[in-house]
Amino acid sequence: MDQNDASYQHALAFHGHKCPAMPIGLRAGRLALERLCVERARDKELRVEAETGVGHAMGCFLDGVMSATGCTYGKGNVRKLGWHKLAFTLIETASGRAVRIAVRPEAIEAGLAGPFVALRKQGIAPQDISPDVVDPLVDRVLSRDALEFLDVGEPVHVEVAKTHPTFGVMRCSRCREAVFLGGVRLDAEGRTLCIPCSGHTSASGGTSP
Repeated sequence: MDQNDASYQHALAFHGHKCPAMPIGLRAGRLALERLCVERARDKELRVEAETGVGHAMGCFLDGVMSATGCTYGKGNVRKLGWHKLAFTLIETASGRAVRIAVRPEAIEAGLAGPFVALRKQGIAPQDISPDVVDPLVDRVLSRDALEFLDVGEPVHVEVAKTHPTFGVMRCSRCREAVFLGGVRLDAEGRTLCIPCSGHTSASGGTSP
């Protein structure tokens, strides 16, 4: 793979800036698809359990994983565990077959000691870093054997909770906006309210009709 590859160009457009971590996630996601012998998800055929947290490299890595696998927050088949690791498990939802892939520690350490991160530490935005710095790093990620910087676990089987799409909506009695049924709450007078109007701060708690 090189920077002209369609999958890399798609991932780059999705991510928004050029950096080494996103293509690492892209390579990791593609490797996970290969190990499970599955195609990129069009709906919810796959699920990603991401061990990433919030911070430099982790979000970039996860964008690459999502672009490769087709698992997205919008489809609801990505969950971020917040363990602050460059690792994830890809799960085939129908069968429960799963594989975990992690970036090798020495690859992470080398990347954090490199010129791209040195400039980021100076407060330079990733999109403002010279191609002379970032392009060789991206080329190296795309051209190397992925197993040089990725650890791949043995495929296993996991339990997959069955989910069902919600198509029903109700009007909130206060703001009059449409609310999908999982977000409807009942107040003491039996009125249907959306979560903000009910006083709840999240989807947990309250009573659904």
